[in-house]
Amino acid sequence: MERKAAKSFEDLIVWQKAHQFVLLVYNYTSKFPNSEIYGLISQFRRAAVSVPANISEGFKKKGNADKVRFLNISQGSLEECRYYLILSKDLGYGHNEELNQQLTEVSKLLQSYMSSILKSSS
Repeated sequence: MERKAAKSFEDLIVWQKAHQFVLLVYNYTSKFPNSEIYGLISQFRRAAVSVPANISEGFKKKGNADKVRFLNISQGSLEECRYYLILSKDLGYGHNEELNQQLTEVSKLLQSYMSSILKSSS
């Protein structure tokens, strides 16, 4: 099956999944105590938003090295979110297996996307 080239970052499955992850994070953190509004909620949401935002920004970069750099920033933000999930659970704010699964899926898709970009430049 032949794939069509993405015309916009919104065409990328990895971006679509990352955006869904952000929506799940917003829903999950909306149930946190108000005392976390400027703490964990803000940090978690900022890191989650960074994932699709950097995918979007990297999409328009001309050089593959630049594209991959932005995708790598997304990976770092995802790992930051992984920690916030652990912290949220340990603080008693609830465990969210759906978020864990989504995070893992986005991470795998990001790695594949980066690999394909790196292969195309060699």
